[in-house]
Amino acid sequence: MRFLFFLILLAGTGIGVVYPWAMSNFSGHEIGTWRVYEQGRFKPVTVLLAARDAPVRVLVDLTARAERIVVSQQRTVLTLTAATGGRTVLASTLQFNHSENPRQVSPQLPDKIFRDEAGLIPTVSPGPYIFTVGPGDAEGIEMRAVDLVLRSGVGEVDHRAQPVGFSLMAVGLIGLVLAFRVGGGGRPQNPNSQPPPPRWGRGGSSN
Repeated sequence: MRFLFFLILLAGTGIGVVYPWAMSNFSGHEIGTWRVYEQGRFKPVTVLLAARDAPVRVLVDLTARAERIVVSQQRTVLTLTAATGGRTVLASTLQFNHSENPRQVSPQLPDKIFRDEAGLIPTVSPGPYIFTVGPGDAEGIEMRAVDLVLRSGVGEVDHRAQPVGFSLMAVGLIGLVLAFRVGGGGRPQNPNSQPPPPRWGRGGSSN
């Protein structure tokens, strides 16, 4: 039973955690990376997209001097908008507080690279797209650089996957805990803790 619940836990982790992460970061191919913040200044970037690029996943890499980003009250670290032909096609706020394993810039530097997803542009009208990244209302984050990353032809994550995966993870974890409790059994009894058997003769029982 322990092995069965362990397999359920692994399956739930794969469906609820690994699958969405892999689809967001590795499906499709990268269109390019553009630096949108450096030396204390934000700057918009213009990217020429084609219809064949759709859908386009918009990612933002934040290089900061921190082991992790903890933002109280879900404060916004960065904002992002994407526009084409005078209309906004994407508007997003980025918190970066779920980036538990940031990438390291260099072993010699304390800076870390945190990634957050701004969203998906499902259909693309051929032409220039203006991406504008700006600061949010979070304070105390020492930003070194911000990069815009666009991926083309990405697969869309099935929104049913995460609830199913988390449910399987819960079942597997609870099952493992119960299996260990039941399977462990109690401690073997100490023979010295039992009263000695009655003796025959004086002080004992007789027919």
